Amino acid sequence: MKKLALNFIFLLIFPYLGAQTIINRDQEISRMIDEISGEKIEQYVRKMVSFHTRHNLSSRTDPAQGIGAAWNWIRSEMEKSIAASEGRLEVKFEEYTAGGPGQRIPRPVVLKNVVATLRGTDSNDDRIILISAHLDSRAQLDSDSTSYAPGANDDGSGIAAILEMVRIMSTRKFPTTIVFMAVSGEEHGLYGARHMAAKAKNENWNIIAMLNNDMIGNSGSSETLLNDNMRVRVFSEGVPAYETEQMAALRRYTSGENDGKARQLARYIKEVGERYVDQLNVTLVFRNDRFGRGGDHSPFCAEGFTAVRICEFNENYDRTHKIPAVVNGIQEGDLPEYVDYEYVRKNTGINLATVANLALAPGEPENCGIVVSGLTNKTTLRWEVPSKGQKPAGYYILIRETYQPLWEKKIFVTGTEVTLPYSKDNYFFGIQSVDASGHESLAVFPGQARRQVSQR
Repeated sequence: MKKLALNFIFLLIFPYLGAQTIINRDQEISRMIDEISGEKIEQYVRKMVSFHTRHNLSSRTDPAQGIGAAWNWIRSEMEKSIAASEGRLEVKFEEYTAGGPGQRIPRPVVLKNVVATLRGTDSNDDRIILISAHLDSRAQLDSDSTSYAPGANDDGSGIAAILEMVRIMSTRKFPTTIVFMAVSGEEHGLYGARHMAAKAKNENWNIIAMLNNDMIGNSGSSETLLNDNMRVRVFSEGVPAYETEQMAALRRYTSGENDGKARQLARYIKEVGERYVDQLNVTLVFRNDRFGRGGDHSPFCAEGFTAVRICEFNENYDRTHKIPAVVNGIQEGDLPEYVDYEYVRKNTGINLATVANLALAPGEPENCGIVVSGLTNKTTLRWEVPSKGQKPAGYYILIRETYQPLWEKKIFVTGTEVTLPYSKDNYFFGIQSVDASGHESLAVFPGQARRQVSQR
């Protein structure tokens, strides 16, 4: 990509008004997306289905069937990329104990997550990006650990996306560390994700984004018979599950109910994903998850991390947790022949684009604030240079009217303070760091500015 040469650039994003949208793609990110193989994704999904069931109480020792065979195979697939990573990729099991009386897993059992860590190349950059899918499956009854539970879409599709990303991204270098997780325990209470979120909290991981992929391969709905592989949902919490009194006070003061970190990540996925993947619209769903159900991003939200769920737009409930059979003329069961592998390929692409762009970007601007003293129809924003990692080439000021869900304008500046002819009462603002190649950090929603901001 060409270096940013202008000190003041407007990128207008008004498709509903017929305005042009400028798309600049990093050629290396585009090449990675082009390497995503629908054929390999199908091979991964069918291999996951071959384990018969991946129920959390199924066999751990059978070499061909059960959850143990599944996590052993996933680890072996990830380990194939160690050589290509020049030793930067580490793959290991994370063991934990789950279950007990009164729980959906009625007795304590040792489960394993498979975790592949692609270490960043910048020793001064401690940021971590997490991408996750769950490896377990089940039939309709929680306790049924023996029936055929293929789990092709739920969540073989997410695991396939993870494996493709490990294969492709391990051959490249990123300053930021990327962690790929295949977790167990999801179907019985998000146990694997809870374990990893608690570990990350206890060890002070600097997680800047967590993307949970759960069911990204079904393009047709039951009942309404919709069929569309050109839309995917991103679920994001509004008011954070983890919110201190200080955070709540700031949210109320700034009217930032729709501008928490998860919402900024969701908007980022939409902008960057659609920048790189054609014929796919990222639909932002402004709730944490679907009614009565949950996903592996939620334990990370509960621990205060920035996490979202990526999920197919149309769900087929004839296949979810059903034992394969023909019932009233309808084929039930989560079988591999009903996965839309082109759809999984595109959804893998938005994940890869998001993670790669964010991993290459500078850190977020720090101590972002909006000056609120005095009566004026202009807005002054102040911030500080990121304290770690590469120094930004500049910053984007993001602007939208208060009723709009998405950012409408991006203004490029090179300093750490700007005054704009937009009233802070009529617009919301965000600030992003950006490097010379155009890789943006997540947007930071400004609080009240400090009286003095140190300049570096």
